[in-house]
Amino acid sequence: MHPSPWRLRLLGLALFVGHPLFGWIWSSWLVQPYETLWLRGLMSVLGLVLMLPPVVRDLSSRATRALVTVITWVELPLFFSWMYLCNAGGTVWLASVCAVILIYHHLTDWRIATAGTLSGALVAWGLFRWLMPEHPILIGSENAVDAVVISFSWACALLLGLSSANLRRQQLAHTLTTMAIMAHELRTPLSTAALIGDALQLEVQRHPDHPRAPQLDKLAGRLHALVRNMHHQIDTQIANAKLLQLPRHSDAVSAVTLINDVVAAYPFPSSRQRDCVKVLIHHDFVFRSSITQFSQVLDNLIKNALHSLTAADSRYPLGALRIEVGLLKERGRIVVADDGMGMDAALQSKIFKPFFSSDRGTGHGLGLAFCQQVVQSAGGSIQVKSEYAVGAIFTIELPVAGG
Repeated sequence: MHPSPWRLRLLGLALFVGHPLFGWIWSSWLVQPYETLWLRGLMSVLGLVLMLPPVVRDLSSRATRALVTVITWVELPLFFSWMYLCNAGGTVWLASVCAVILIYHHLTDWRIATAGTLSGALVAWGLFRWLMPEHPILIGSENAVDAVVISFSWACALLLGLSSANLRRQQLAHTLTTMAIMAHELRTPLSTAALIGDALQLEVQRHPDHPRAPQLDKLAGRLHALVRNMHHQIDTQIANAKLLQLPRHSDAVSAVTLINDVVAAYPFPSSRQRDCVKVLIHHDFVFRSSITQFSQVLDNLIKNALHSLTAADSRYPLGALRIEVGLLKERGRIVVADDGMGMDAALQSKIFKPFFSSDRGTGHGLGLAFCQQVVQSAGGSIQVKSEYAVGAIFTIELPVAGG
Protein backbone atom coordinates (compact mmCIF):
# COMPACT_ATOMS: atom_id res chain seq x y z
CA MET A 1 0.00 0.00 0.00
CA HIS A 2 1.00 3.65 -0.46
CA PRO A 3 -0.94 5.36 2.34
CA SER A 4 -0.82 9.03 3.27
CA PRO A 5 -2.82 10.73 6.05
CA TRP A 6 -5.30 12.50 3.78
CA ARG A 7 -5.62 9.53 1.44
CA LEU A 8 -6.51 7.29 4.37
CA ARG A 9 -8.94 9.83 5.80
CA LEU A 10 -10.75 10.21 2.47
CA LEU A 11 -10.85 6.45 1.92
CA GLY A 12 -12.12 5.87 5.45
CA LEU A 13 -14.75 8.61 5.09
CA ALA A 14 -15.98 7.15 1.78
CA LEU A 15 -16.36 3.72 3.38
CA PHE A 16 -17.88 5.03 6.61
CA VAL A 17 -20.56 7.05 4.79
CA GLY A 18 -20.90 4.98 1.63
CA HIS A 19 -21.82 1.63 3.16
CA PRO A 20 -24.88 2.86 5.15
CA LEU A 21 -25.97 4.96 2.18
CA PHE A 22 -25.83 2.13 -0.35
CA GLY A 23 -27.23 -0.29 2.22
CA TRP A 24 -30.32 1.91 2.40
CA ILE A 25 -30.49 2.35 -1.39
CA TRP A 26 -30.31 -1.39 -2.16
CA SER A 27 -32.67 -2.40 0.67
CA SER A 28 -35.32 0.37 0.63
CA TRP A 29 -35.23 2.23 -2.66
CA LEU A 30 -33.79 0.12 -5.48
CA VAL A 31 -34.28 -3.21 -3.76
CA GLN A 32 -31.80 -5.98 -4.53
CA PRO A 33 -32.30 -9.70 -3.83
CA TYR A 34 -29.74 -9.73 -1.02
CA GLU A 35 -28.71 -6.95 1.34
CA THR A 36 -27.56 -7.10 4.96
CA LEU A 37 -27.41 -4.04 7.18
CA TRP A 38 -25.25 -5.66 9.86
CA LEU A 39 -22.56 -6.45 7.30
CA ARG A 40 -22.80 -2.92 5.96
CA GLY A 41 -22.39 -1.65 9.50
CA LEU A 42 -19.27 -3.76 10.00
CA MET A 43 -17.76 -2.42 6.76
CA SER A 44 -18.61 1.13 7.87
CA VAL A 45 -16.81 0.56 11.19
CA LEU A 46 -13.72 -0.67 9.33
CA GLY A 47 -13.81 2.55 7.34
CA LEU A 48 -13.92 4.48 10.60
CA VAL A 49 -10.80 2.62 11.78
CA LEU A 50 -8.85 4.12 8.86
CA MET A 51 -9.63 7.61 10.15
CA LEU A 52 -8.51 7.03 13.74
CA PRO A 53 -5.62 9.32 14.81
CA PRO A 54 -3.30 6.43 15.90
CA VAL A 55 -3.61 4.87 12.43
CA VAL A 56 -3.19 8.12 10.50
CA ARG A 57 -0.26 9.33 12.62
CA ASP A 58 1.81 6.14 12.59
CA LEU A 59 2.02 5.31 8.89
CA SER A 60 5.64 4.19 9.17
CA SER A 61 4.97 1.11 11.32
CA ARG A 62 4.54 -2.31 9.76
CA ALA A 63 1.48 -2.94 11.94
CA THR A 64 -0.29 0.09 10.50
CA ARG A 65 0.58 -0.85 6.94
CA ALA A 66 -0.62 -4.41 7.50
CA LEU A 67 -3.86 -3.11 9.06
CA VAL A 68 -4.56 -0.79 6.11
CA THR A 69 -3.79 -3.57 3.62
CA VAL A 70 -6.11 -6.06 5.36
CA ILE A 71 -8.97 -3.55 5.71
CA THR A 72 -8.71 -2.56 2.05
CA TRP A 73 -8.71 -6.23 1.04
CA VAL A 74 -11.80 -6.96 3.16
CA GLU A 75 -13.64 -3.83 1.99
CA LEU A 76 -13.01 -4.25 -1.72
CA PRO A 77 -12.41 -7.70 -3.29
CA LEU A 78 -13.78 -9.81 -0.41
CA PHE A 79 -16.93 -7.82 0.37
CA PHE A 80 -17.92 -7.08 -3.22
CA SER A 81 -17.25 -10.65 -4.38
CA TRP A 82 -19.46 -11.87 -1.53
CA MET A 83 -22.29 -9.47 -2.43
CA TYR A 84 -22.00 -10.39 -6.11
CA LEU A 85 -22.36 -14.09 -5.32
CA CYS A 86 -25.21 -13.59 -2.86
CA ASN A 87 -27.12 -11.52 -5.43
CA ALA A 88 -26.53 -14.18 -8.11
CA GLY A 89 -24.71 -11.65 -10.25
CA GLY A 90 -26.96 -9.04 -11.77
CA THR A 91 -26.29 -5.73 -13.47
CA VAL A 92 -25.74 -3.76 -10.25
CA TRP A 93 -23.17 -6.10 -8.77
CA LEU A 94 -21.47 -6.86 -12.06
CA ALA A 95 -20.82 -3.12 -12.48
CA SER A 96 -19.78 -2.83 -8.82
CA VAL A 97 -17.25 -5.66 -9.04
CA CYS A 98 -15.74 -4.21 -12.23
CA ALA A 99 -15.45 -0.79 -10.59
CA VAL A 100 -13.89 -2.28 -7.45
CA ILE A 101 -11.24 -4.08 -9.51
CA LEU A 102 -10.23 -0.78 -11.13
CA ILE A 103 -10.29 1.09 -7.81
CA TYR A 104 -8.23 -1.59 -6.05
CA HIS A 105 -5.54 -1.50 -8.75
CA HIS A 106 -5.47 2.30 -8.50
CA LEU A 107 -5.15 2.33 -4.70
CA THR A 108 -2.19 -0.02 -4.48
CA ASP A 109 0.54 -1.77 -6.41
CA TRP A 110 -0.69 -3.97 -9.27
CA ARG A 111 0.93 -7.07 -7.73
CA ILE A 112 -0.82 -6.58 -4.40
CA ALA A 113 -4.09 -5.81 -6.20
CA THR A 114 -3.83 -8.92 -8.39
CA ALA A 115 -3.13 -11.23 -5.45
CA GLY A 116 -5.82 -9.50 -3.39
CA THR A 117 -8.46 -9.76 -6.11
CA LEU A 118 -7.82 -13.48 -6.61
CA SER A 119 -7.69 -14.32 -2.91
CA GLY A 120 -10.75 -12.15 -2.14
CA ALA A 121 -12.82 -13.88 -4.81
CA LEU A 122 -11.74 -17.36 -3.66
CA VAL A 123 -12.41 -16.64 0.02
CA ALA A 124 -15.81 -15.12 -0.83
CA TRP A 125 -16.66 -18.20 -2.90
CA GLY A 126 -15.69 -20.52 -0.04
CA LEU A 127 -17.76 -18.54 2.49
CA PHE A 128 -20.69 -18.43 0.08
CA ARG A 129 -20.75 -22.21 -0.38
CA TRP A 130 -20.41 -22.73 3.38
CA LEU A 131 -22.79 -20.10 4.77
CA MET A 132 -25.34 -19.73 1.97
CA PRO A 133 -26.00 -23.25 0.66
CA GLU A 134 -29.63 -22.40 -0.21
CA HIS A 135 -28.68 -19.60 -2.59
CA PRO A 136 -28.39 -20.34 -6.32
CA ILE A 137 -24.92 -20.96 -7.69
CA LEU A 138 -23.73 -18.91 -10.61
CA ILE A 139 -24.33 -20.99 -13.74
CA GLY A 140 -25.60 -20.49 -17.24
CA SER A 141 -24.84 -18.24 -20.17
CA GLU A 142 -25.55 -14.98 -18.30
CA ASN A 143 -22.89 -15.76 -15.73
CA ALA A 144 -20.49 -16.71 -18.52
CA VAL A 145 -21.07 -13.21 -19.90
CA ASP A 146 -20.38 -11.78 -16.42
CA ALA A 147 -17.12 -13.75 -16.26
CA VAL A 148 -16.01 -12.30 -19.60
CA VAL A 149 -16.88 -8.74 -18.51
CA ILE A 150 -15.11 -9.13 -15.15
CA SER A 151 -12.08 -10.65 -16.85
CA PHE A 152 -11.99 -7.75 -19.29
CA SER A 153 -12.16 -5.25 -16.42
CA TRP A 154 -9.38 -7.08 -14.60
CA ALA A 155 -7.21 -7.18 -17.72
CA CYS A 156 -7.71 -3.43 -18.25
CA ALA A 157 -6.83 -2.69 -14.62
CA LEU A 158 -3.75 -4.89 -14.85
CA LEU A 159 -2.66 -3.31 -18.14
CA LEU A 160 -3.11 0.21 -16.75
CA GLY A 161 -1.17 -0.72 -13.62
CA LEU A 162 1.71 -2.17 -15.60
CA SER A 163 1.70 0.76 -18.02
CA SER A 164 1.72 3.32 -15.19
CA ALA A 165 4.53 1.50 -13.40
CA ASN A 166 6.60 1.35 -16.59
CA LEU A 167 5.94 5.03 -17.36
CA ARG A 168 6.99 6.07 -13.84
CA ARG A 169 10.14 3.99 -14.18
CA GLN A 170 11.02 5.60 -17.52
CA GLN A 171 10.42 9.09 -16.14
CA LEU A 172 12.59 8.27 -13.14
CA ALA A 173 15.36 6.90 -15.37
CA HIS A 174 15.34 10.04 -17.57
CA THR A 175 15.38 12.32 -14.52
CA LEU A 176 18.25 10.42 -12.91
CA THR A 177 20.25 10.52 -16.14
CA THR A 178 19.77 14.28 -16.36
CA MET A 179 20.92 14.67 -12.76
CA ALA A 180 24.04 12.61 -13.41
CA ILE A 181 24.92 14.73 -16.47
CA MET A 182 24.43 17.97 -14.50
CA ALA A 183 26.61 16.65 -11.68
CA HIS A 184 29.39 15.81 -14.14
CA GLU A 185 29.16 19.27 -15.70
CA LEU A 186 29.76 20.91 -12.31
CA ARG A 187 33.28 19.50 -12.23
CA THR A 188 34.46 21.97 -14.91
CA PRO A 189 34.04 25.17 -12.83
CA LEU A 190 35.38 23.30 -9.80
CA SER A 191 38.54 22.49 -11.72
CA THR A 192 38.92 26.20 -12.44
CA ALA A 193 38.45 27.00 -8.75
CA ALA A 194 41.11 24.41 -7.83
CA LEU A 195 43.55 26.02 -10.30
CA ILE A 196 42.92 29.41 -8.72
CA GLY A 197 43.70 27.89 -5.33
CA ASP A 198 46.93 26.41 -6.71
CA ALA A 199 47.87 29.80 -8.19
CA LEU A 200 47.31 31.51 -4.83
CA GLN A 201 49.46 28.97 -3.02
CA LEU A 202 52.19 29.34 -5.66
CA GLU A 203 52.10 33.11 -5.23
CA VAL A 204 52.49 32.70 -1.48
CA GLN A 205 55.49 30.43 -2.00
CA ARG A 206 57.11 33.00 -4.33
CA HIS A 207 56.53 35.92 -1.96
CA PRO A 208 56.38 34.46 1.58
CA ASP A 209 57.22 37.84 3.14
CA HIS A 210 54.34 39.68 1.52
CA PRO A 211 52.07 41.19 4.22
CA ARG A 212 48.99 39.52 2.69
CA ALA A 213 50.65 36.09 2.27
CA PRO A 214 48.95 34.53 5.35
CA GLN A 215 45.52 35.68 4.22
CA LEU A 216 46.12 34.40 0.67
CA ASP A 217 47.35 31.05 1.99
CA LYS A 218 44.28 30.74 4.22
CA LEU A 219 42.00 31.66 1.31
CA ALA A 220 43.68 29.03 -0.91
CA GLY A 221 43.20 26.41 1.81
CA ARG A 222 39.52 27.23 2.15
CA LEU A 223 39.10 27.16 -1.63
CA HIS A 224 40.68 23.70 -1.85
CA ALA A 225 38.54 22.46 1.04
CA LEU A 226 35.44 23.77 -0.74
CA VAL A 227 36.46 22.05 -3.99
CA ARG A 228 37.05 18.74 -2.17
CA ASN A 229 33.68 19.02 -0.46
CA MET A 230 31.91 19.81 -3.74
CA HIS A 231 33.60 16.89 -5.51
CA HIS A 232 32.43 14.66 -2.66
CA GLN A 233 28.87 15.97 -3.05
CA ILE A 234 29.01 15.41 -6.82
CA ASP A 235 30.19 11.83 -6.28
CA THR A 236 27.25 11.40 -3.91
CA GLN A 237 24.71 12.71 -6.42
CA ILE A 238 26.12 10.62 -9.27
CA ALA A 239 25.89 7.52 -7.10
CA ASN A 240 22.32 8.42 -6.11
CA ALA A 241 21.45 8.96 -9.77
CA LYS A 242 22.33 5.31 -10.45
CA LEU A 243 19.36 4.25 -8.34
CA LEU A 244 17.91 2.02 -11.08
CA GLN A 245 21.25 0.57 -12.20
CA LEU A 246 22.81 -0.67 -8.98
CA PRO A 247 24.77 -3.86 -9.65
CA ARG A 248 24.85 -6.55 -7.00
CA HIS A 249 28.14 -7.18 -5.22
CA SER A 250 29.29 -9.80 -2.75
CA ASP A 251 32.38 -8.20 -1.22
CA ALA A 252 33.14 -9.21 2.35
CA VAL A 253 32.70 -5.92 4.22
CA SER A 254 33.84 -5.35 7.79
CA ALA A 255 31.37 -2.99 9.44
CA VAL A 256 33.94 -1.41 11.76
CA THR A 257 36.54 -0.88 9.03
CA LEU A 258 33.90 0.57 6.71
CA ILE A 259 32.62 3.07 9.26
CA ASN A 260 36.08 4.17 10.38
CA ASP A 261 37.14 4.72 6.76
CA VAL A 262 33.97 6.65 5.89
CA VAL A 263 34.19 8.92 8.94
CA ALA A 264 37.91 9.56 8.34
CA ALA A 265 37.34 10.44 4.67
CA TYR A 266 34.17 12.49 5.10
CA PRO A 267 34.74 16.17 4.18
CA PHE A 268 33.25 17.75 7.29
CA PRO A 269 32.61 21.47 6.72
CA SER A 270 34.15 22.34 10.08
CA SER A 271 36.22 20.81 12.86
CA ARG A 272 33.28 21.23 15.24
CA GLN A 273 31.15 18.99 13.07
CA ARG A 274 33.94 16.43 12.81
CA ASP A 275 34.38 16.43 16.60
CA CYS A 276 30.66 15.89 17.28
CA VAL A 277 30.76 12.42 15.68
CA LYS A 278 31.04 9.57 18.17
CA VAL A 279 31.65 6.03 16.90
CA LEU A 280 30.63 3.26 19.33
CA ILE A 281 31.87 -0.26 18.55
CA HIS A 282 30.04 -3.00 20.44
CA HIS A 283 30.86 -5.89 18.12
CA ASP A 284 32.28 -6.03 14.61
CA PHE A 285 30.63 -8.16 11.93
CA VAL A 286 31.14 -8.96 8.26
CA PHE A 287 28.39 -8.73 5.63
CA ARG A 288 28.18 -9.16 1.86
CA SER A 289 27.72 -6.05 -0.24
CA SER A 290 29.61 -3.40 -2.20
CA ILE A 291 32.16 -1.43 -0.19
CA THR A 292 31.72 1.56 -2.51
CA GLN A 293 27.93 1.51 -2.39
CA PHE A 294 27.75 1.01 1.36
CA SER A 295 30.25 3.82 1.89
CA GLN A 296 27.82 5.97 -0.06
CA VAL A 297 24.96 4.82 2.20
CA LEU A 298 26.85 6.00 5.30
CA ASP A 299 27.84 9.22 3.52
CA ASN A 300 24.17 9.95 2.86
CA LEU A 301 23.17 9.25 6.45
CA ILE A 302 25.99 11.39 7.88
CA LYS A 303 25.16 14.23 5.49
CA ASN A 304 21.48 14.14 6.47
CA ALA A 305 22.35 14.04 10.16
CA LEU A 306 24.63 17.08 9.83
CA HIS A 307 21.91 18.98 7.94
CA SER A 308 19.45 18.13 10.70
CA LEU A 309 21.86 19.33 13.37
CA THR A 310 22.43 22.56 11.45
CA ALA A 311 18.67 23.12 11.14
CA ALA A 312 18.36 22.65 14.91
CA ASP A 313 21.04 25.33 15.57
CA SER A 314 23.13 22.69 17.28
CA ARG A 315 26.40 23.55 19.00
CA TYR A 316 27.68 20.14 17.83
CA PRO A 317 28.57 18.67 21.22
CA LEU A 318 30.36 15.32 21.35
CA GLY A 319 27.85 12.58 20.56
CA ALA A 320 25.38 14.82 18.74
CA LEU A 321 25.93 12.39 15.84
CA ARG A 322 26.40 8.78 16.95
CA ILE A 323 27.31 5.77 14.85
CA GLU A 324 27.02 2.38 16.56
CA VAL A 325 28.03 -1.08 15.36
CA GLY A 326 26.88 -4.28 17.01
CA LEU A 327 24.96 -7.53 16.83
CA LEU A 328 21.36 -8.30 17.77
CA LYS A 329 19.89 -11.78 17.46
CA GLU A 330 22.65 -12.92 15.11
CA ARG A 331 22.13 -9.98 12.75
CA GLY A 332 24.48 -7.09 12.30
CA ARG A 333 23.29 -3.60 13.19
CA ILE A 334 24.57 -0.20 12.16
CA VAL A 335 22.80 2.70 13.87
CA VAL A 336 23.18 6.35 12.84
CA ALA A 337 21.52 8.69 15.35
CA ASP A 338 21.49 12.46 15.70
CA ASP A 339 20.06 15.08 18.04
CA GLY A 340 18.83 17.29 15.20
CA MET A 341 15.41 18.49 14.09
CA GLY A 342 13.93 15.06 13.45
CA MET A 343 10.67 14.71 11.53
CA ASP A 344 6.95 14.15 12.02
CA ALA A 345 5.59 10.61 11.99
CA ALA A 346 3.61 11.37 8.83
CA LEU A 347 6.86 11.92 6.90
CA GLN A 348 8.61 8.77 8.07
CA SER A 349 6.62 6.51 5.73
CA LYS A 350 7.67 8.58 2.69
CA ILE A 351 11.35 9.38 3.14
CA PHE A 352 12.58 6.25 1.34
CA LYS A 353 10.57 7.07 -1.80
CA PRO A 354 12.47 8.60 -4.73
CA PHE A 355 12.20 12.40 -4.97
CA PHE A 356 10.57 12.83 -1.57
CA SER A 357 12.56 15.15 0.68
CA SER A 358 11.79 16.46 4.15
CA ASP A 359 14.40 19.16 3.52
CA ARG A 360 12.02 21.22 1.42
CA GLY A 361 13.62 23.40 -1.21
CA THR A 362 17.12 21.87 -0.99
CA GLY A 363 16.85 18.09 -0.98
CA HIS A 364 16.24 16.06 -4.12
CA GLY A 365 14.92 13.03 -2.25
CA LEU A 366 17.20 10.37 -3.77
CA GLY A 367 19.72 9.74 -0.99
CA LEU A 368 17.52 7.61 1.27
CA ALA A 369 15.95 5.78 -1.69
CA PHE A 370 19.49 4.87 -2.73
CA CYS A 371 20.30 3.78 0.84
CA GLN A 372 17.27 1.52 1.00
CA GLN A 373 18.02 -0.15 -2.31
CA VAL A 374 21.66 -0.84 -1.40
CA VAL A 375 20.71 -2.21 2.02
CA GLN A 376 17.97 -4.41 0.58
CA SER A 377 20.32 -5.73 -2.11
CA ALA A 378 22.55 -6.91 0.76
CA GLY A 379 19.60 -8.80 2.26
CA GLY A 380 19.09 -6.23 5.00
CA SER A 381 16.59 -3.58 6.04
CA ILE A 382 16.71 0.08 7.03
CA GLN A 383 14.23 1.77 9.34
CA VAL A 384 13.86 5.18 10.93
CA LYS A 385 12.51 6.33 14.27
CA SER A 386 12.18 10.04 14.75
CA GLU A 387 10.38 12.75 16.61
CA TYR A 388 10.17 16.37 15.61
CA ALA A 389 12.73 18.59 17.41
CA VAL A 390 14.22 15.54 19.14
CA GLY A 391 16.30 13.77 16.49
CA ALA A 392 16.33 10.71 14.27
CA ILE A 393 17.65 7.16 14.53
CA PHE A 394 18.35 5.17 11.36
CA THR A 395 18.85 1.45 11.99
CA ILE A 396 20.36 -0.85 9.39
CA GLU A 397 20.07 -4.60 10.00
CA LEU A 398 22.16 -6.99 7.89
CA PRO A 399 22.70 -10.74 7.65
CA VAL A 400 26.11 -11.71 8.95
CA ALA A 401 28.31 -13.38 6.33
CA GLY A 402 29.36 -16.95 6.93
CA GLY A 403 32.96 -17.94 7.44
